[in-house]
Amino acid sequence: MARKRKNGDGTIRQRTDGRWEGRYVVGYDDKGYPKTKNVLAKTKRECAEKLQKLKEELGGIKSDKVKPDMRFGDWLEYWYETHAKPKIRATTQLGYESRIRLHIAPEIGNIPLNKLTQNDLQQFYARLKKNGRKTLTERFGEGLSDRMVRMCHATCRTALEKAVQEGLIRTNPAIGCKLPPKKAREMQVLDRDELQRFLIQAKAEGYYELFLLDLATGLRRGELMALQWDDLDFETGVLNVNKQVYQVNGELQFSEPKTKNSIRKIVLPPSVVEVLKEYKKTVDSRWMFPSPVKEDRPITPGVVRKRLQLILEHAGCKQVRFHDLRHTFATLALENGMDVKTLSAMLGHVSAATTLDIYTHITDDMQHTAAANIDRGIGKAAPLEGGSEPGQETAPASPEKPRMTDFKPVMSRRRAGTGCISSKGPNLWEGRYSPMWIDGKKHSRNVYAHTREECEEKLKFLIVEMKAELAKLKKQKAQGEAPESG
Repeated sequence: MARKRKNGDGTIRQRTDGRWEGRYVVGYDDKGYPKTKNVLAKTKRECAEKLQKLKEELGGIKSDKVKPDMRFGDWLEYWYETHAKPKIRATTQLGYESRIRLHIAPEIGNIPLNKLTQNDLQQFYARLKKNGRKTLTERFGEGLSDRMVRMCHATCRTALEKAVQEGLIRTNPAIGCKLPPKKAREMQVLDRDELQRFLIQAKAEGYYELFLLDLATGLRRGELMALQWDDLDFETGVLNVNKQVYQVNGELQFSEPKTKNSIRKIVLPPSVVEVLKEYKKTVDSRWMFPSPVKEDRPITPGVVRKRLQLILEHAGCKQVRFHDLRHTFATLALENGMDVKTLSAMLGHVSAATTLDIYTHITDDMQHTAAANIDRGIGKAAPLEGGSEPGQETAPASPEKPRMTDFKPVMSRRRAGTGCISSKGPNLWEGRYSPMWIDGKKHSRNVYAHTREECEEKLKFLIVEMKAELAKLKKQKAQGEAPESG
């Protein structure tokens, strides 16, 4: 396995033409994107030597140039490359680099490190809030959001704290700055009726198994997309969550989850296991939810996020974030009697305290209900005829069963590889699957049924049969045999 190069050393790779290419970041454009220079060589060693020479020619900040009166912008760059970047993920790196190059360095980067004051920072934050936005001003206004101002402050404060530890400045001027209030994002959950409509519509669009699994486990989006079939034991129903996928500059990257607690095992409900067992027959990939356009790749998180919004719209549900499906799972779990410790383990939280902090509103309601039940049991309190007194409400003996809905799914474009279904009359449905055959043309076959549900089942079997037949023909072609006539 190739040794990973240190941050700030540049990158070296072998091109498809056999030559070696070295790249080094020399700066950033107005939008925060890196500008690079490259060198080419016939061997890796020669490429490394050329890259080192390029770095020396371009200069940069060396450790012997770190001193109290250096520019704050130079200190930020040195701190980020040396202390911050090696410890954070690629997606987090993009955020840091954007804040430094777009906002912090242009505004206060020329102030000497030991001359930077709290007033400089306070005025900087005020400018960000008033007219700090560089793009999309017509859509969002000229000022940055409170959250972005706070993130710029966090970057400055952490960098300055390191300068204090290094003995470059005596105190951290960022401590004590007044900041915009911290506002938690509003949590939204789908109610039971919305869940029914949502899953019916998801099934019509070929995403039923994906969203069913998420609503049954509360997995994060990156964890869900990174699942492979080897992660699920069909005999025990145990699902191993041990990796995540995220997108950086259009490329998928894989890593372990952020915390130790996020690596976990979840026992799936038997009904969900059965659904996935049938679904697996239609999937020819190691990924549980493979990309329909890229071979040996999962669906990208961005595609799933957009599809979620479409399904919600078609199902007549309120627009929620993907992360709100996780909140929906947690809310239903608590309301149906799951203890906080178990839920915390399933969600991959650091501790049960984190879970309690996030879902305080739900657990508070549960405590009030429990107190009312205890009052009835010990204090012999009984609800008055026609209703109950305040504080004496009791929980229903069992969760309210969701009412059956007569919702009919909106006919929409289905996920690639799941075929299509259309109505041919009051009591006739047609399912069609049209894969690309070995002759380079699409071959279509149809199934018919009296109901949509029956047609869905027949279409699944048709897809399995055609995929098996196609795989056999490809194998015969690879071995040089004449394909059997159908």
